[in-house]
Amino acid sequence: MIKRILLSTLLLLIIIAAWLAWVAFGPGTAFSSSRYELYIHTGSNFEQVINTLEQDNVLAHPTLFKWMAQKMDIPEKLRAGRYEIKKGTPLMQLLRTLHNGSQTPVQMVITKLRTREDFARFAGRQLECDSTAILNFWDDNDSLKKFGLDSNTSMTVLIPNTYTLYWNISASRFFRRMLSESEKFWTPDRKQKAARLGMSEEQVYTLASILEEETNKYDEMPVMASVYINRLKKGMRLSADPTVKFALRNFAIKRITFGHISASAESPYNTYKHEGLPPGPICIPSVKTIDATLDAASTDYIFFCAKPDFSGYHNFASKEVDHLKNAHAYQRALDSLMIK
Repeated sequence: MIKRILLSTLLLLIIIAAWLAWVAFGPGTAFSSSRYELYIHTGSNFEQVINTLEQDNVLAHPTLFKWMAQKMDIPEKLRAGRYEIKKGTPLMQLLRTLHNGSQTPVQMVITKLRTREDFARFAGRQLECDSTAILNFWDDNDSLKKFGLDSNTSMTVLIPNTYTLYWNISASRFFRRMLSESEKFWTPDRKQKAARLGMSEEQVYTLASILEEETNKYDEMPVMASVYINRLKKGMRLSADPTVKFALRNFAIKRITFGHISASAESPYNTYKHEGLPPGPICIPSVKTIDATLDAASTDYIFFCAKPDFSGYHNFASKEVDHLKNAHAYQRALDSLMIK
C-alpha cells in the first residue's frame, strides 16, 4: 500500500515536472499575430509591464510567468527598451530576454527630409524620445556649440543610411550617434576634396542639399555644382529657386515668381536676396549628391536653364546673353506645351 502511494506520488511529480517543463520551454504566447512588440518605457515598473502583457493577451500562462519572473529577480533588473516577441516564443526564453535586457534594436532608415521638424517627427515615431525632445536638442545652440554646430547646421550630421539604434536612446545620445556616423562618412579623401573646393564639410553638405532639390540627374550634378561654386567665387548671389521654397516652407511651388522672392526676402535662406550659401542645408541630400558636389567640374559656367526638350537636363552658359537664349527657348517650349 505504501509502495503504491509512493509510486503514485512519484508519477504525479513526474507529470507535474513534465508539464512545467513543457510550459516553460514550449510555446508561451497567446496572441495570434506573427509577433508582438513590447515597449517598456523608462521608469516603468514590473506591475505596469505585467498589466500591459495581460491586457494585450500576450502570455499563455501569466501566473507562472509572474512567479518565475519573481524567482529570477526580473522586477529589480527590469530594463527599458523595445522587445520583439515572436509567436510561440517559450516562456523561459522570454524571461531570459527580459532578465538580460536583450532588447530588439530599431532599424532607422534615414533618407531625404527637408526640415528639422520633419526629421524630429520621423525619428520620434521610432524612438522613445518624442519629436519635441529631438527637436529641442537639434535646436539648442548651447548644446550644439561644443560640436562646432548651431541650429542651422545641426542637420548636416545626418547622412542617409540605415542605422541600428536602441529604441530608448536619449535625444542627446541619438545626436552623438549621428555625429559619430557623420565623422566616419567624412573620410580623408572627402575632406581633401572639400578643401580643394575651399569649403567646409557643412558648406559642401549645404550646397549638396540645393543640388538635391534642383535635379535628379546625378551625371550633371558636378557641372551644376560648378555653377554655384563659380557664383560664390565671383560674389554673385546663388539665386537658387529651392532656397526660396525652403524659406517659405512651401515645397509645392512649381515656379518661383517675384512675389515668392519678395515674400521670403527677410529669410537668410533666400539666395535671391542674400549672398553666399544659406546658413544651413535645405534638405538631407543623398550620399551620391554629396559626392557629386565634392567632384564638382572645373568650368566657367555661371548660369543654367532647363532644356526645352523637358528631359530634366539643363543647358549651361558662361555668358548672360547665351543664358537668355536658353531661357527663351525653354519658355517658348513651355508656352507651346501649355497651349497643346
